[in-house]
Amino acid sequence: MWLGCLATPALASESGAVTYTQDFPGSDPEHYSISLKPDASGAYECVGRISQDSEDTETYQTTFQFSDATRHKILELAAQAQYFSGKIDSGKKVAFTGNKELSYKDGTRDFSAEYNYSLLPAVQQLTALFQSIGATLEFGRRLVHLHRYQKLALDEELKTMEAQAHKGDLGELQSVKPILQEIYDDAAVINIVRARALRIMEMGNGGAGR
Repeated sequence: MWLGCLATPALASESGAVTYTQDFPGSDPEHYSISLKPDASGAYECVGRISQDSEDTETYQTTFQFSDATRHKILELAAQAQYFSGKIDSGKKVAFTGNKELSYKDGTRDFSAEYNYSLLPAVQQLTALFQSIGATLEFGRRLVHLHRYQKLALDEELKTMEAQAHKGDLGELQSVKPILQEIYDDAAVINIVRARALRIMEMGNGGAGR
């Protein structure tokens, strides 16, 4: 049994990099990673279907800025999890929810750990947080495609996004502000869709959308 979680957690470093990676064959996206860099910038990379009705996949990359609150929370949880320097997988036979990896790197530490399911509260919270951010960024990826090729499908996508945001299922809404702003500024998009994009942007003005 790993007892690191029972020790007093080290003070969270304010200059570390944290990366969450998930691989889940058959899901969409089947692979993605989210990185928090020391300067609070973020990077998202995924391999997913080009559109819901296509079997073709694309590699998508984008960058964004983490809110201060979320950055501090991620670093705090990483410290509580001993920077992933030990085993974090529960080792129990549970439903497969994707191969996951958390990694941490700063001037003195360089650790990573893989897991399917963890019993550690800090890892559970990090997983939920990164997955909520991933859900937001996936909406952003789809909105970029729909705005370019299927403007008539924007209303349903934004309606779903707005509902999930209200439920608290999406993190870091400000990360997709650029595409929401493009949709709002586009006079060729119907007014109800532009208004919905504006409401979602306003929900993200406070930073984390949770």
